[in-house]
Amino acid sequence: MAVTSVSLPSTSGVTVRLDRLTQQRGARRAVVFCYPRNGRPDEPLPPGWDAIPGARGCTPEACGFRDTFVELTALDCVVLGMSTQSTAYQQDHVERNALPYEILSDAKLEFAHAMRLPTFTVSGMTLLKRLTLVIANGVVEHAFYPVFPPDRHADQVVQWLAARANDGG
Repeated sequence: MAVTSVSLPSTSGVTVRLDRLTQQRGARRAVVFCYPRNGRPDEPLPPGWDAIPGARGCTPEACGFRDTFVELTALDCVVLGMSTQSTAYQQDHVERNALPYEILSDAKLEFAHAMRLPTFTVSGMTLLKRLTLVIANGVVEHAFYPVFPPDRHADQVVQWLAARANDGG
């Protein structure tokens, strides 16, 4: 599937078009992991959050991508996170968890709707379901969905990419 040309704000202060990202950044692939929302230690979770399958685990997943960042970049990948939270909210997440990659905000759900990504609603918020897109030259090469367990997902992505690197793909 071709990636839409929607521009999204990033925690780095720029806007990003995923359909052009690999060409602009000089990487073979982009790994974009989408997640519902990250919380803050001083804020309660939405009511019923723990009962929603796949909702918990956003920070452990983000930290997994942080911890495999060197491996992923060695596999010629750009790594980005994405949620429907505002860039300002995500910036706190980046700083608090020392994330070495950008997080994109799809607060208006433009990318989600254009790409027909799965969503769910809780407490009046429409959130992305957890999934990961591997994008090469403006095309989704692979989608990981559903993602479970979130804390080990980055390792699954590294394994998938390493297998393709070893077979020339």
